[in-house]
Formats: sequence, C-alpha cells, structure tokens
Amino acid sequence: MTLKEFYEQIDGSYEDTLHRLPSEALVHRFVLKYPADPSFAQLREAVAAADWESAFRAAHTLKGVAQNLGFDRLYAASVPLTEALRGGQPLENIALFEPVEAAHKEILSAIDELNA
Repeated sequence: MTLKEFYEQIDGSYEDTLHRLPSEALVHRFVLKYPADPSFAQLREAVAAADWESAFRAAHTLKGVAQNLGFDRLYAASVPLTEALRGGQPLENIALFEPVEAAHKEILSAIDELNA
C-alpha cells in the first residue's frame, strides 16, 4: 500500500498533510510512529479511572496529533470528546469515546497494511 492509498483508506488528508510536512518521507515516518504515541492509551486509562483532567489533556493531545497527521476521522471524533472534557468536566456521554476508539483502531489497522 502506498502512503496515498493509506490516506484514502482512512479518509485522511494526504494533500493537506503534505502541505504541513515538507516531504512524503517525513509524513511516512511520522505515520509509522503513530502506534507508539501514548495519547490514546492515556485517554483510555484516564476515562476508565474517571481522571477527567488527564482525560482532557490526552484527548487534546490526540486531537492535535490527528490534525497534524491528517487523520481526519480521528480528529473529527476527538473534537467533541475534547470539548466535553474541557476544564476537567466529567464525561457524561461515554458514547463520545467510541468513535475516537474506532478511528484509532482503523488507523492502526491501516498502518499494519502500510508496513506489509
């Protein structure tokens, strides 16, 4: 799978990402580093522990990573979750976490294919 096909598979912004990062090689390198990014695991753990300040920080970080890497679906799912947690507010609608988790898993699966 090419990097462009990867972005098509995840409904991401290949062209926009290339405008933010100076080369396809750099984009590829950062995409391959995404699975090691701790933001999603921190978010999941903070939500499970009802640690809303940590959950906000993790959601906000994940949203930024998603935006920078052109992971549009993950970014779009992260925005309402981040806003619901802003100011350390308790997450009253756990359903906001589900699309974030689904998009994260989709990206990980597509990265596995990109590596194959």
